[in-house]
This record gives sequence, structure tokens and C-alpha cells, in this order.
Amino acid sequence: MGTKKGNSKYIETPEKLWEYFKDYVKHEQENPMYKVEYVGRDGAKEKTPLETPITFIGFECYLADREIINDLGDYRKNDDNRYADYAPIITRITNNCFAQNFKGASVGLFNANIIARKLGLVEKQQTEIKAEPRVFNIPKD
Repeated sequence: MGTKKGNSKYIETPEKLWEYFKDYVKHEQENPMYKVEYVGRDGAKEKTPLETPITFIGFECYLADREIINDLGDYRKNDDNRYADYAPIITRITNNCFAQNFKGASVGLFNANIIARKLGLVEKQQTEIKAEPRVFNIPKD
């Protein structure tokens, strides 16, 4: 568990933060959500386990639920370079979340529209409008 002494960092080392992230991923894999369907003539209840997207926010919730730290905002922002040694791990965690979401959406595991919006992958279309002046011949009386 993290420490909460004076001004010390809640997560002792970048390596510990990475370990927490790996624990979070394992936790999500071992605790899937379920899709419930009623099938057949008798309406037999079937529960299908579903993989859930790994997210940075989910990771923060995982840490908060275990009373390790409530949010990683300071680590992520790295104001005044106070958390510079954590920056590579924060980037690695963020990239892992992105890759898992992108791959899951690509193979139809996750809703592609939701994941694309979350990852900022919305297709941008550029529309060009040309306004040409029109000349009107107005008859004189």
C-alpha cells in the first residue's frame, strides 16, 4: 500500500506504480462484466463474460478503492518536475490503456464509436464552401 506521511509521495516508486497498474489489469481480467441473455424455448438464463476496457480513470478508481491514492493528477501533470521520475511510467500506462482500447474496438470487442470518441479518434471532415458573387439584372421601369 502507498504511504501518507507528510509531503512524501503516496506511491513510493515508479516501479510500484507500474506494479499497481499490472494488478489493476489482472483484477479487470479476473472480474469481467456479464451480458445476460435468455435463450431457447424455456428462456434459460445465460451469462456471457465480457472483457472491459482498461482506462486511466478505471485505474485511478482501482487505487482509490484500495485506499492507495485518490487521484494521479499530480503525477500526470508533473508540475515543477516534482514527478519527473514517474513520467515514463505514466506514459506507459496511458499507452497501454490506449492500445488495449484501440485493439478491442478494432476487433469488435468494444463499441468502436465510444472508444473512438474516448481516444480522440473522431474522423474529421473538412467542408469547403465557395461563395461566388451573383450578378442580378434588375429591369428598370
